Amino acid sequence: MHPVDEGLAPPPDPRLAAAIVDVFVYVVVLNLAVEYFPAVISETFTLSLFTAVLLKGVLEVLVAAKNRIKGRFRQASTRAGKIVAAAMLWVLLVGSKFVVLAAVDLVFGTRVSLGGFVPVTLLIVALLLSRAAVRRLLEGSRQPAHPAPAKQGRSAQAR
Repeated sequence: MHPVDEGLAPPPDPRLAAAIVDVFVYVVVLNLAVEYFPAVISETFTLSLFTAVLLKGVLEVLVAAKNRIKGRFRQASTRAGKIVAAAMLWVLLVGSKFVVLAAVDLVFGTRVSLGGFVPVTLLIVALLLSRAAVRRLLEGSRQPAHPAPAKQGRSAQAR
């Protein structure tokens, strides 16, 4: 029987569920940064939640751009093409920190500060590593906890 027929809600879209988990991870990492690094400031928890949502959106766009550039690098057949793609990737990786800082400043002004280039770089690395770790943990939880028991042959049954 289909879950809807039984009165149960359909399962959530996995992309939406992953995005929500990402935001929760970002909130935790961001608030730890606020607590332990004086350069990272958020006046309220609510602002840190909104900052996490903003970071999720900005980082998704930046990761998609990075993946497109990596694809161009792989597809480049000439040395010049690879150099141009590598330079584009370097500009994106460095420039993305300034994009994040500018977006946070534009949206929140002085109420939220992610510090400067080095603190925001460390924060972004921590966000992405934490997100990857939580996703790996959740994917592992979907695997069966115990392998199915092996079928016993005649010799095992006779014992």
